[in-house]
Amino acid sequence: MKRTAWTLKAVAAGAISATLVAVTLLSAGSPAWAQEAKPLKLGVVTFLSGGGAGPFGIPARNAAELMIEAVNAGTLPAPYTGKGFAGATIEPIIVDENGPATKVVQDFRNLVDRQNADAVVGYVSSGSCLAVAPVAEELKTLLMMFDCGTPRIFEEGSYKYVFRSSAHATIDSVAAALYLKAKYPNLHQYGGINQQYAWGQDSWRDFTAAMQAIDPKAQSVSEQWPKLFAGQYSAEISEILLKKPQILHSSLWGGDLESFFFQATARSVEKSTLLVMTAAETAMFRLGQKMPDGIVIGGRGPYGLLANPSPANDWFRKAYYDRYTTPAIYSTYHMANAILALKFGYDKAAAANGGKFPSKDQVIAALEHLEFDGMGTHIKFALGKGHQAVTGHAYGTYKFDRATGEPTITNIVHFPAECVNPPEGISSADWIKGGMKGAKCK
Repeated sequence: MKRTAWTLKAVAAGAISATLVAVTLLSAGSPAWAQEAKPLKLGVVTFLSGGGAGPFGIPARNAAELMIEAVNAGTLPAPYTGKGFAGATIEPIIVDENGPATKVVQDFRNLVDRQNADAVVGYVSSGSCLAVAPVAEELKTLLMMFDCGTPRIFEEGSYKYVFRSSAHATIDSVAAALYLKAKYPNLHQYGGINQQYAWGQDSWRDFTAAMQAIDPKAQSVSEQWPKLFAGQYSAEISEILLKKPQILHSSLWGGDLESFFFQATARSVEKSTLLVMTAAETAMFRLGQKMPDGIVIGGRGPYGLLANPSPANDWFRKAYYDRYTTPAIYSTYHMANAILALKFGYDKAAAANGGKFPSKDQVIAALEHLEFDGMGTHIKFALGKGHQAVTGHAYGTYKFDRATGEPTITNIVHFPAECVNPPEGISSADWIKGGMKGAKCK
């Protein structure tokens, strides 16, 4: 892909808060640590093979390599310029997430028991996170989940060693319903095609509940549940064409998302149904003009072309593009912010420890309720007793600009974190069913 102006500057509407959280150790200039810290081994887990690798997992791996090199060199933009994690050089151990939950759990145990990982950042699949979280707790290993969307992690469990630096998937569904209300108020009948596992089930549950809470006329007319990484959707597409929902909601991602696009557009599904694809931002640069114009597109938060402009966001987009000659997508932002959250935690804990390298418990204390401006958005660990982050969200409408040969997103609407996340102490499902009380959407 050729370099063009949009790859080097923020284009989304809105502005990130100009006031950075006061973390003295992360002010411009490299802090002087009280002692030389030994290298810190960091497990990095994402899809390196299988259907989720090319469009999702490998870009996340690339972001991890970019961020770790910048952290080690102290070349992140201010106020993140201190070298390492509290002065410790990061030694990454990169692991493929692909495989059943039993393999994912065993790989996590190997990272800790055999490869002596001090901390782990990882996991794309909600199934992986649900399986690994209790194991991290058992092994007393700091785990920063960077992506997996299911809200069940902290709504059904309480953890000391587990954190998630991205918002959970409730924001995808609530923001999608709010976007439809704002832009397509006359469409009321909807259907869905979502993968038959935690991520797809949670996404559809929250979307249907949000539609019913927001639109009294909303009615579900079709539900399709293909297996994860099914790849073939002929029967599901036939059912969609038969039922003809005005709106089709889908949380398909990775290779499944791209396969569905090819098969659905070959049968002109997009001509009779508005496609609402909550994770389609990851595919837009790979598919280009093969992705149909007019679909409602999201990216698990305000990232990429949906991001809030900031110096950090500008640095990340340029650095990623310069190195990999392709734009940064939301999985890369999730990984970058997970590593940045760990850096904040270690540096903040060291500052409170007189500049000495902190203990694991001190890092955990520093991470709880942490708040900072990340790449593309403000991040606040506000849920799960300070272990689950919340962010804002954004949706827009996809359009391929044939004059420039570039994918674009138009009609972008930003939703603040207080609008699309439930408050602490109530489950996402109960909050939505209760009419999303307390949501602040202006």
